[in-house]
Amino acid sequence: MQIYRVTGKVTLSRCHPSLVGGCLVTAEPAGEELVTGVARDTDTIVVWDDLGSNAGTLIAVSDGAEAAQPFRPELKPVDAYCSAILERVEIAPQFRSK
Repeated sequence: MQIYRVTGKVTLSRCHPSLVGGCLVTAEPAGEELVTGVARDTDTIVVWDDLGSNAGTLIAVSDGAEAAQPFRPELKPVDAYCSAILERVEIAPQFRSK
């Protein structure tokens, strides 16, 4: 699981029937920025979200093979999903980069 920041929503003209009830959002990794305080250019990913995150929200993302596991026995064509909306993230000073 990794920390991402939501950057926007994906608009579809039609979607797979199993995706009804949620939406797709775009997100960028934010974990390194939280530790170092320096933002890097990163790749944007598309994340399945049924929790209701908005642009700027920090979310916990599960990706890879684990992304579809919470939906078993139903199958969803997702590679990453929002498993939590993070209200606050605190990092102990000894773990911050200088």
